[in-house]
Amino acid sequence: MPNRQDPFVIDRDFLHAIPKSDLHCHLDGSLRIDTILDLAKRDGVDLPAKDPESMAKAVQSGKLCEDLVEYLKAFDITCKVLQTEYALERVAFEVAEDAAKENVRYLEVRYAPILHTMGRLRLDQVVQAVLDGLARAERTYDIRTGLIICGIRNMTPETSLRIAELAIAFKNRGVCGFDLAGAEYDHPARHHREAFQLIRNNNINVTIHAGEAYGPESIHQAIHECGAQRIGHGTRLKESGDLLNFVTDHRIPLEVCLKSNIQTRAVPSMGAHPFKFYLDLGLRVTLNTDNRLITDTTVTDEYMLAVKQWDLGIDELRWVMVNGFKSAFLPFREKTQMAKRVVAEYDALVEQHRNKASGKAAKTAKGNAASAQA
Repeated sequence: MPNRQDPFVIDRDFLHAIPKSDLHCHLDGSLRIDTILDLAKRDGVDLPAKDPESMAKAVQSGKLCEDLVEYLKAFDITCKVLQTEYALERVAFEVAEDAAKENVRYLEVRYAPILHTMGRLRLDQVVQAVLDGLARAERTYDIRTGLIICGIRNMTPETSLRIAELAIAFKNRGVCGFDLAGAEYDHPARHHREAFQLIRNNNINVTIHAGEAYGPESIHQAIHECGAQRIGHGTRLKESGDLLNFVTDHRIPLEVCLKSNIQTRAVPSMGAHPFKFYLDLGLRVTLNTDNRLITDTTVTDEYMLAVKQWDLGIDELRWVMVNGFKSAFLPFREKTQMAKRVVAEYDALVEQHRNKASGKAAKTAKGNAASAQA
């Protein structure tokens, strides 16, 4: 818990300044509103809205949805404008740019290439365009990126196998992992085991959306039948103490997305979210955006939510921040070096803010003393 004698106050400026990661960020859920409108005009795409305010409503930006299925409907709109190489490259660059501007140092972007072939692009073109956009961002900003390729739960296992082969083709060329996304309820991960077996046989990292719209059995399948090394969301893990202990003991990271968990009703309220429970137990929890546009959030917003809800202290924040970099799908040496750099930067920022706060407190005390004497 925070030291109440410490004048240090965790505010938004501090959270914006600290180095951060985002391991769970969907490309097609993180567009800028103006970019959607511009791409639609450029490519002659008919959309249900023509101005920024109406478009924000159409893509349910920040809206409390009935469930995950309703939440996912927004992707029907965003995917319409992501059917060209130009659009994919531009949006990939802009997502990384937006992240870099809030001091995200490591970003993993994920998406399902199969959803971007309606404009007759080949799957390899769909992947390369996104990689080109991320590479341009890396040349422009102080950010490291990786790309996660997604299969879709409610598509056929054969489709997932095809996408797994695509991920293998781009291994060591920017693709850092494979995921299974989409409607979780009634679409078990085990149906896609063949794709995950192929992925694992080729030594590619695995993360799977699980425990968001279905119980701990979904997480169990993701880990034990599909080989997940990280879990997307994992909100309902707390319902199985035995599995909870396994995840803790094996240091399997949870990609927590606070605001979207409220938006999809994975939890009824922020107070009911298990994030702090997981943190106190020592789970490797990380904070992420999920969808910057559809959820109307940033990594800074996610950290601010956690600080306000659970009164997190600087040591707890440091732990969460480090968890993100430790959990990155990066080579071990690069990951270790990055973690060391961000820890040093974090500690320096804490000292700067503490000194600044102490100076303000001393100035205020001096002013009060002078007023009392007068």
